[in-house]
Amino acid sequence: MTIRKLCSGLAVLIMLSLIALPASADRDDQEKRVRDVPTKRDRDFRKRPRVVHQHERHDKRYYKKHGYKFDSRYRHNRYYPPRGYSVKALPRPYRIVPYRGRSYYFHSGVWYRRSGISFSVIIPPVGLVVPVLPPYYTTIWVGATPYYYAGGVYYAWRPAMNGYMVVAEPKEENVNEEASVPEELFVYPKQGQSEQQQETDRYQCYRWAVDQTGFDPTQPSGGVPPEQHASKHADYQRALKACLEGRGYSVR
Repeated sequence: MTIRKLCSGLAVLIMLSLIALPASADRDDQEKRVRDVPTKRDRDFRKRPRVVHQHERHDKRYYKKHGYKFDSRYRHNRYYPPRGYSVKALPRPYRIVPYRGRSYYFHSGVWYRRSGISFSVIIPPVGLVVPVLPPYYTTIWVGATPYYYAGGVYYAWRPAMNGYMVVAEPKEENVNEEASVPEELFVYPKQGQSEQQQETDRYQCYRWAVDQTGFDPTQPSGGVPPEQHASKHADYQRALKACLEGRGYSVR
């Protein structure tokens, strides 16, 4: 009698467990479906505009979409935001350049000035001095003096100020175009150097190479007699390459 009761009880338990399994599976499926449904926060996040980083901004579609203008003067061939273009936050890294009691902000050849809670693109005032040139510029010649052009702004080296001064636009008839780039070497940062650090290193290595060789690529014929141009130019390139490689760059 006792064995029959025990067997009967086990049979009841097995039946109950079989009934409970589908219900448990249904609950698991329901919980999974709930977890897979995106929340309002998830949906809002997906709707946010994608942040475009600086290194991705070399696409014509991006420039055109944001109203950038193509500067082909002197075969400069670069895109810049137009004067009056406004941004809420400055692109990094940027330099702050004080001049006559006001602060001007400089990034990759573009100048900004604070305008309320935002920053507007401007043409900087003549007389302002910046320690380094933009990473992209075009060399032109006004008589025997090299000028450097980028984004509607003209610069000239001022040794007494150890920097490049913003100068007035020269008369067109006095300008001779120099179809060259800042340097013939291709330089790539190997240690994640910032854009500002790259500008500083390039300029300091340029000055060091000039001091070492007596050849200055910003001067007519390098500032050396014509018969020495080829050899001095090669010496300058070797010195510049050695300096940049010593600071963690790949130079080709």
